[in-house]
Amino acid sequence: MNKIRVGVLRGGPSSEYEVSLKTGGNVLKNLPEKYSPVDIFIDKSGVWHIQGIPHKPHESFKKVDAVFNALHGEYGEDGTVQKILDTFSVPYTGSKALASALGMNKALAKNIFKSHGIKTPYFTVESKDKDVGEIAIKLFNSFPMPAVVKPIASGSSVGVSIAYTFQGLKDALLKAFEYSDKALIEEYVKGREATCGVVDDFRGKDIYSLLPIEIIKPEKSEFFDYEAKYCGGSQEICPGNFSQSEKEAIQELAVAAHKALGLRHYSRSDFIISPRRGIYILEVNTLPGLTDESLMPKSLNAVGCSLPDFLDHLITLALERK
Repeated sequence: MNKIRVGVLRGGPSSEYEVSLKTGGNVLKNLPEKYSPVDIFIDKSGVWHIQGIPHKPHESFKKVDAVFNALHGEYGEDGTVQKILDTFSVPYTGSKALASALGMNKALAKNIFKSHGIKTPYFTVESKDKDVGEIAIKLFNSFPMPAVVKPIASGSSVGVSIAYTFQGLKDALLKAFEYSDKALIEEYVKGREATCGVVDDFRGKDIYSLLPIEIIKPEKSEFFDYEAKYCGGSQEICPGNFSQSEKEAIQELAVAAHKALGLRHYSRSDFIISPRRGIYILEVNTLPGLTDESLMPKSLNAVGCSLPDFLDHLITLALERK
């Protein structure tokens, strides 16, 4: 029997290149027997390679029956690679181009959440083309402090800071602008951190919610930053120590966010649970990491689903073009 050839896209020209290499490596290692893996490495300049040989994207597609998108960040998660795959009618895992673009742009996503009645922290957006000192003065005088400053379109907490002072705000803006032309400035909501994954057409449900994970950051970290995510030190408790009503509310909100953005196959949403103000969504990950340290495999494991079974499920959805 001929095996189904699955091209695994990894690497890419984004700030999350290293994480993508790990996610892709884990996918290649865990593909079930019925699949024949094809490692498609995309370098930092955006050139596609198979077995070390550069290929144009459309040449790569002749060698595969479906693509597993293991890219993270710009290019892979913002609709760019999805448009290329759609142009050549290649089945692929993850959300389509428009939904990916919406999910990647934190401000657009937050506006959609608000329009669907999903609470998200108050925010504003500033552009790199203005004077950073003037932006900082205006914000410091008008925006509730402390503030969380993020690049408008990147993941894995790259370029994110919490600013308490005027100088801190200026430094945070400069850091965010290293990764994006626009920065999202968001009110800092104090509370417990949670994340919750969802999967399409799984276990008899149109959108199945996994168990929420509680994230306890390391003492030295102000929030669940890149280092805490990938260098250990944080505690990820799955299922989290939430009350039944909190657990159900988080699960419902993760499903609602997935629907609101029109995502498909799987996603993972991040939340803050404020004791006084309730549950706020922070953002959605349209292609959650699948490394050994990543949260999605931990929550799958907690409901008795192995990574190979999950990958099989996603590739089946892609091949059925669901």
